[in-house]
Amino acid sequence: MITARIARVALATSFVCAAAQAKDTVRIAFVGPLTGGNSAIGLGGRNSADLAVRLRNADAKSKYQYELVVLDDECKPDAGVQVATKAASDRGIAAGVTHYCSVVAMATVDTYHRFGLPTIVWGAVLPDITYKNDYKEIHRVNGTMINQNDTNAKFITERGYKKFAILHDTTDYGKGHDKYFTEFVKKYGGEVVADLGVGADQQDFTAELTQIQAAKPQVLYFGGLTPIGVRIRAQMDKLGLNAQFDGTSGIVSDDFIRGLGPLAEGVLAFREGGPAEKLPGGQFFLEKYKAQNYPNPPEAYGPFAYAAAVLLMDTIEKTGPDRKKIIAELAKVKGRDSIVGTITFDDHGQNTVPAITKYVVQDGKWVLWEESEYASGKRKLAGK
Repeated sequence: MITARIARVALATSFVCAAAQAKDTVRIAFVGPLTGGNSAIGLGGRNSADLAVRLRNADAKSKYQYELVVLDDECKPDAGVQVATKAASDRGIAAGVTHYCSVVAMATVDTYHRFGLPTIVWGAVLPDITYKNDYKEIHRVNGTMINQNDTNAKFITERGYKKFAILHDTTDYGKGHDKYFTEFVKKYGGEVVADLGVGADQQDFTAELTQIQAAKPQVLYFGGLTPIGVRIRAQMDKLGLNAQFDGTSGIVSDDFIRGLGPLAEGVLAFREGGPAEKLPGGQFFLEKYKAQNYPNPPEAYGPFAYAAAVLLMDTIEKTGPDRKKIIAELAKVKGRDSIVGTITFDDHGQNTVPAITKYVVQDGKWVLWEESEYASGKRKLAGK
């Protein structure tokens, strides 16, 4: 009797295992900077997309078994095009969660369009990525630098700052931030007293900072990514340039604080979405992320990579791993709940409802402005 029961249990188990093994495998690409100065953000994004895949594969209701194909774009356009071509030309890859660096995302959109690979950008903010072309393959869950700079300029001028210096990298990313911040800060009554571009690999900013210092700005606005931002802020201190450092989402990284230590205190930055713990489903995300024992934190854009991966898998569950059908279904996304808030794609695949969050560094952490001692008046920003 016992033997017969054991045999029935074993047979039932074998059926379950066979059913699990019978699921077709669908491959999804993840592309981001896994090496170089922006690797912390890229690794956090990769882990977050990986978490989404792991959770979906653990769901017995899932129609497919998913595999994440991880590719390093190095935050360099040439490398980005190379790995984008590798992913897009592989017909076994159904879709992609792609790019943190705007300069890379902009360089690869033609490739994804040419091969018909549906992608969802998880971090890059240059508006042209979605708006320059009518490419139905390209989507983005995060907002653009337009939203960021409008909020930034309004916020900083409302605090009484009037004279601004702008220092930006000379990539399309940096030029875009320069364009929109200049436009909005003038709209809100500010004056740009200096506006200079610097190379993405530049090490010494003495000449530029000396010129800026002579213009006596109250604020130095930086349009660029963490590695350059760290060097500029450190060299400001050496020159005695006491302007408020105001950055973009490109510096919202633990590496920015680690690189500067106490010099990061009081730095401002603006980013789409809120902290993970305050997002819808954010606590669930953080708990599951921690349970995987990833060696890196999700960083600022991890939740967007997770949301992009979840949205792609939800779509594939509905359409199957057919690229054209995935693209058509993504065009219908309206009011979709996610851990980064509601996702609604416009006719260019751009999420239209991103909220912008204000951050300040306080005691070695990125803190919501509203919850900081700077907002309450206990601490003072620089430059006044």
